[in-house]
Amino acid sequence: MQKTGQVERTVDHDFQDQEAKYRTMEKECTSLQKDAKTYLDAIRTMSSSQGRIAETISLFYTADKSSEGAMAGHAYKASVDELDNVVNRDLDGPLRATVLEPVGKLNSYFSNVNAAIEKRNHKLIDYDSTRSKVRKLVEKPADDTTKLPKAQQEHDDAREIYELLNNQLIEELPQLVELRIPYLEPSFEAMVRCQLRFAEEGYEKLSGVQRYFNDNIRDDYANGQLDAQVENVLGEMKELAIYGA
Repeated sequence: MQKTGQVERTVDHDFQDQEAKYRTMEKECTSLQKDAKTYLDAIRTMSSSQGRIAETISLFYTADKSSEGAMAGHAYKASVDELDNVVNRDLDGPLRATVLEPVGKLNSYFSNVNAAIEKRNHKLIDYDSTRSKVRKLVEKPADDTTKLPKAQQEHDDAREIYELLNNQLIEELPQLVELRIPYLEPSFEAMVRCQLRFAEEGYEKLSGVQRYFNDNIRDDYANGQLDAQVENVLGEMKELAIYGA
């Protein structure tokens, strides 16, 4: 009836503003939980892939364990295995406990807030309906003189319930939105510390592998010498009889 204009719709701009801010918070917190889980899953996937790469590289040097390349390959595998333990010990568990679980608990409260908003909206419809009913009885009195007082009482009761719920939400929604900052700050700090720990461990472990390579390896990459070396090896592969078979 509101859509066809038969019942006047009450619009509360204060409530609409606060609900819009709350909806933004709800959306961002939901995305935060999803993205944090995606980050953790990506780290675990990277660690697993890194482990498989290290395993393959170490197999290349099975017959030659004394060269610098072989020692680097085996050192890399050992470092990667240790890093995988770091992921399990210092990243996975702590990140779940300090980030995913608190954010998930915060998001679980949204269902209660949404139920309160939905109840407020239903009571608003009741209020608008009873107000329309009173207006029609005033404009066109009924033969039964008891209808108007009864409709007026229903209107007053509906308005009281609606205003109670509406004012409560207008007052408490901003408080909920503001509380997101002190609630999420510890999780933010914990996330940074977990990432820092993982990065420091990775740097430390891989630095030990780097000592097996020449100091000028990065310069060789930059000036193209390693590209030339790779091309030379490919050229030798192409000269093999099996290449043209």
